This record gives sequence, structure tokens and C-alpha cells, in this order.
Amino acid sequence: MLDHELDLVFRALGDRTRRALVERLVRGPASVSELAEPLTMSLAAVVQHLQVLEAAGIVRSEKAGRVRTCRIEPEMLRAGEHWLGRQRTTWESRLDRLGDFLAEPPDPSEGSTT
Repeated sequence: MLDHELDLVFRALGDRTRRALVERLVRGPASVSELAEPLTMSLAAVVQHLQVLEAAGIVRSEKAGRVRTCRIEPEMLRAGEHWLGRQRTTWESRLDRLGDFLAEPPDPSEGSTT
């Protein structure tokens, strides 16, 4: 995955409303009006949020007649999860090494001279 694509994913998920939309879509496809129903914003504002999610490749929408249905595109979410997992693995490894170092008994030969 290109860094630019990853930037788009994290930027899109950086907004509380867009995360709520993703959480809803993880349960299954929904129309734009269904997605907007629980939110306290205009339908136009919801559409703008969905456009950001679509531009990031997280959501895909299809129009059938007058109804636009949105669904999650899991591949981009997996890419973000994979990146986060690599970071977590690196930090866990570093913390494990620090823990091992701190658990070692002090070397008496390195003590202070008095």
C-alpha cells in the first residue's frame, strides 16, 4: 500500500462521524438515508462524510433508482490494521527488551567505588 493511500484511510477515520458511519456499515450495507437517520446533521453533510470515506477506499456506494446504498470495502481497513499491527509488534518487542533489561540483577562489579 502506498503511503498516500494510508494517509487517506487514517485521515478519513480521524473524524468521529465517519467512524460512526464505518461502525454502522460493518454490520451490513445501508442506504444514505438509513445512515443519516441517527445523526444530528443534514443529509448533505452525511453525503460529504461518505464522499471522504469513498475517496479513501473504505466505502463503496451504488445507486439503484433513487436509493444510494453504501457498503464497507474491507481491504482498505485491513491495510490500516496491518500497518498498526506492524507498529504494535515493533513497540512490543522494544518493551519486552526493556523489561528483560530491567529484570536483570545489577552486576556487582559495576557498583560505585567508595
